[in-house]
Amino acid sequence: MSKGTQENQGQRLNDQIRITPVRVVDQDGEMLGVIPTEDALQRAQDAGLDLVEVAPAERPPVCRIMDFGKFKYQQKKRLQKGKTTHHGQIKEIRLRPKTGQADIDVRLKRAVKFLEDRDKVKITIMFRGRENAHHDLGRDILLGLIEQLNTVAKVEKPPGMEGGRMMSTVLAPKN
Repeated sequence: MSKGTQENQGQRLNDQIRITPVRVVDQDGEMLGVIPTEDALQRAQDAGLDLVEVAPAERPPVCRIMDFGKFKYQQKKRLQKGKTTHHGQIKEIRLRPKTGQADIDVRLKRAVKFLEDRDKVKITIMFRGRENAHHDLGRDILLGLIEQLNTVAKVEKPPGMEGGRMMSTVLAPKN
């Protein structure tokens, strides 16, 4: 059984619960009904567990019979798991209209790796000088890459011009 300490994160437990009567839920999730706080505390002590106030705003307040140390540990683990989830960054792959097929294949493998890591991929074709007159070449490259990546990615932003010298598309992981 836990002692009433300051690390309870604002939850009262055991002898800290002064209001009576309370609505009690046992360790199996069954509603025991509205009973005096002393009886609820005795039931918790008999089970070797804690009486924890989970909804103090309710009238009567809702208390649960549980192992508070285990509950705190699970909350901490859940919080840590939430922090480690991947939010997906946008990774950019830059190409030119004259980029060779072997180099495009290398960039394609890198894009697949990014998508498997749950990141979005922005593929950009940069035009310089006279290449600017051949936007169709850039669009063909982008459409070819989209077609090759359609098993692992979905198009979030279709190919289009950005500014006067770049054409790009954004792909997101499928699942």
